[in-house]
Amino acid sequence: MFRYTNSVLFQFQHPMRLLCLPKSFSFHFQKVSKNQRIMAQSSGSNNGKKLIRIDVTSDSVCPWCFVGKRNLDKAIAQSKDQFDFEIKWHPYFLDPSAPKEGVNKKEYYEKKFGSRAHGILARMTEIFRDLGLDYDMSGLTGSTLDSHRLIYFAGKQGLDKQHALVEEIYLGYFTRGKFVGDREFLLESAEKVGVEGAAEFLENPNTGVKEVNEELEKYSANISGVPHYVINEKHQLSGGQPPEVFLRAFQVAEK
Repeated sequence: MFRYTNSVLFQFQHPMRLLCLPKSFSFHFQKVSKNQRIMAQSSGSNNGKKLIRIDVTSDSVCPWCFVGKRNLDKAIAQSKDQFDFEIKWHPYFLDPSAPKEGVNKKEYYEKKFGSRAHGILARMTEIFRDLGLDYDMSGLTGSTLDSHRLIYFAGKQGLDKQHALVEEIYLGYFTRGKFVGDREFLLESAEKVGVEGAAEFLENPNTGVKEVNEELEKYSANISGVPHYVINEKHQLSGGQPPEVFLRAFQVAEK
């Protein structure tokens, strides 16, 4: 499925796209320049395990981001005896002009992808089925700003809560026809994972917007598609990759 070379390049020979709106098919797993590095709080943990820090840039309506998250979670579960993990999620807007009020999801994608829409839907349905999920194209799609505001807010209460909230939002949007801009759905998701004060936070439409924009500038300015991962400040990995790619990335990043 992949090959690893001395130049730290992963090249995939597979007909499916791994990124939402990628510029090219191949990608690099590369070192991050000094001025791009993300501030780290520690390089290890109290139990002697090495710490793997992962900064994930994604959008709430990106199917490959959900695929990547599920595969990342599998890789983490297989590596928990060797590493501790700290995962932080950052925003990306696949369509910054998406309407806040929402539009029919299926019609939106048919307009966006034209004659390719049916094939893309069939392929994503198959991929989700392999993950044990039903890909649901019902409901609305639109602006993801409020979801990113809430994800940021959850992160202030704990990265575990943030990670769990991302999962709930993906499940709702991709498997239950929920709209990421629906306040009730977002609050239900927040309640499920124990995020407190979500209603008050989202009530003011300006709360958290500054922070989301700052993260966009910091983490998304130099990427062309999502999901995108920065591992231990040193390496970048893009796409909804299978678990074995993440496992190899963990081994490389700890060196």
